[in-house]
Amino acid sequence: MIIYKTRDEIEKIRAAGKVLARTLRLVSESIVPGKTTTGDLDALTERLVAEAGGACSFKNYRGFPASICVEPNEVVVHGIPGDLVIRDGDILGIDLGVYLDGWHADSANTYAVGSISPEAQRLLNVTKESLYQGIAKARVGNTIGDIGAAIQKYCEGNGYGVVRDLVGHGIGRSVHEEPNVPNFGKAGKGITLREGMILCIEPMINQGTYRVKQLSDKWTVVTADGKLSAHFEHTIAVTKDGPDILTLE
Repeated sequence: MIIYKTRDEIEKIRAAGKVLARTLRLVSESIVPGKTTTGDLDALTERLVAEAGGACSFKNYRGFPASICVEPNEVVVHGIPGDLVIRDGDILGIDLGVYLDGWHADSANTYAVGSISPEAQRLLNVTKESLYQGIAKARVGNTIGDIGAAIQKYCEGNGYGVVRDLVGHGIGRSVHEEPNVPNFGKAGKGITLREGMILCIEPMINQGTYRVKQLSDKWTVVTADGKLSAHFEHTIAVTKDGPDILTLE
């Protein structure tokens, strides 16, 4: 069942989104290549969110042991923070959910660490642009398929693989709600978008094959061919005036 949000409820999600956006910025700015570990970023995230009066949505969600999902290089999603040192030339995705005053927001960014290759930078550029191509379709009267088709066409047109096994989602009082929001599909197909829908649009785009595999920790998902993956996400409100990004500072 899709749960439509009122204007006041949307503003509460936006408040969580502002905390989230600020936290991601500060955490990304704290990275020192060759020194900072993914565990360091997790601890800093938890502290910053708590200081803002919130909680990290993913901590203990279905047993996930950390506050952020970390996605270095070939990791697509759900990487567990730990002792891994972040190196110059890495790309690093950070996926964070924030719970504030009864409402969740969810966002992800993939960062260039130091000097990265032109090929890696192109992947980041295309994936980020595909997010905004998808957001542009999040309008009353369009469909879920319009969002996925826009992302798929742009990314595949640039030679990249669009992950099929993982999708975006609705959000609100729960961190994952209906509907699913695939990053692929056919224009005009699927659920019609209505005012008050809140969607997490999150292209997960691979340098090579779209296929992925899960590691033995039962969480970390990596590219099947070991090539790079990028992940960008915003929480969006569908409004009569067009898409409204709720995860900005």
